[in-house]
Amino acid sequence: VASISFPGLFLMQLPTSCFIENGKYIVLTTQWGSVSKVITVSTEDGSVSPVNANLVSGESDDNRKENASQGLVCLTDDNEGLILSQVEPNKPAVLGYVTVKDLLESGNSCSAQLLASLSPIAASSHSDVFTEEEKNGDDENMSYEVLTMNPPHGNANIPVQCILLLPSEKKRIGDGKMPLIVVPHGGPHSCTSTAYVPSYRYLCQQGGYAILHVNYRGSSGFGQDGIEALPGSCGTLDVKDVVYATETILKSHSSILNADRVGICGGSHGGYLSGHCTGQYPDLFKVSAMRNPVTNIATMVTATDIMDWCYIETFGIGQYDWTKFRGPTKEELAGMWEASPIAHVENVRAPTLVALGMSDKRVPPSQGLEFYHTLRSKGVKTKLLVYEKDDHAIDIVQSEADHWMNIK
Repeated sequence: VASISFPGLFLMQLPTSCFIENGKYIVLTTQWGSVSKVITVSTEDGSVSPVNANLVSGESDDNRKENASQGLVCLTDDNEGLILSQVEPNKPAVLGYVTVKDLLESGNSCSAQLLASLSPIAASSHSDVFTEEEKNGDDENMSYEVLTMNPPHGNANIPVQCILLLPSEKKRIGDGKMPLIVVPHGGPHSCTSTAYVPSYRYLCQQGGYAILHVNYRGSSGFGQDGIEALPGSCGTLDVKDVVYATETILKSHSSILNADRVGICGGSHGGYLSGHCTGQYPDLFKVSAMRNPVTNIATMVTATDIMDWCYIETFGIGQYDWTKFRGPTKEELAGMWEASPIAHVENVRAPTLVALGMSDKRVPPSQGLEFYHTLRSKGVKTKLLVYEKDDHAIDIVQSEADHWMNIK
């Protein structure tokens, strides 16, 4: 799946009902590289098989899109059927039904009965978010690719995967070549999957930008070695992975991407990487949008609800004593500062948008304010968005809409 072998299980918990064929198999959803995948696990020998169910009406099994993300919604009451969902970056969710009998007899590859095709987003009749063509499915002209690369730097032999979104040709902006927005995810131990996300669809199809999601080393879905490659190397390995992915895509798609118009956008650890990239590579990244960003771990460590994150991501696994609380030493403070975007802020030239949820306890708003005021004092063009009632996610409807419209 997604050009990589089974990486292990990456899920929060098992479904409430997950046993089929009289307990012979467990069925569940896991992250498999950049794809969310339904799998079966044999309770007899532990073997794992991906479920390849065709949920898209009219497509043959041979043409099934292997990079679409699927999820187990539930089992039927009699445990004889599965309700599955399927999404892609350019296709909202569809729901389908597969019988356990057909699934097992076909070796986990079968067609599904289409149950429903869901709307991409809730919108009123007064909204012009979608044109009539787009309401009728023209989003398929917005395309995507999943690309796997193996950077030469770092000690871990783990791939970096990217998802490149491209708007339909009539939506593209720029004089022959599109600007590129690079989007590293937060976490850092999470993953951007091939899901339909309205905000990125909005930037791509409405804004006319190419979007590059980067699953740098440390992302979930790439094995335990991939997870453990990043702690102790934050601010270096993840930054180099993002830069390598960006430069690789700019070269491989040089006919359609403008290397002089590259921006970066991210929240939380993604905002941390945005600050690092504009500071360490100011000639590559020309504009930045940061959402509740980590900018100075040294000033965050005693004000956050994830104090352990500050130690482990800065110094490595095993560098935090879970049995007691203490303030950081002066040496630790120095190390945290050196691993932070603030250490490179003097190099930043990119106009920067900083969005803050003022009720955020994960990354205190003071982090973004510190970076914002530092950039202003340098004369860098900077804009601050403040959402008083939002927390880390900035997901109150009005706030989220305002945030993404400002980015566009």
